Amino acid sequence: MEVDPNSLDPELRTAKILALASAALGLMSLCLAIIPVCGGVASVIGIVTGLFSLRTENTKTALAGVILSIFGVVVTIVYSLFLYFFKK
Repeated sequence: MEVDPNSLDPELRTAKILALASAALGLMSLCLAIIPVCGGVASVIGIVTGLFSLRTENTKTALAGVILSIFGVVVTIVYSLFLYFFKK
């Protein structure tokens, strides 16, 4: 049975939106890691939105977003170091 978004508590609705935004930014940060500045910014915003969502409601979507964003930070840092040390 579908839940009507308008019937939810505004705080709960905001938490769900932030959880989805965190998951989307986590996936985007992995794709944008080849441009280190873009990947880093997307990762940091994904971590922040995921933590705000987890503060209100502990959902798997928010947790997945935080984990993907942290992985995005790691990939961005590793790729940046690779570019720095192996440039000609």
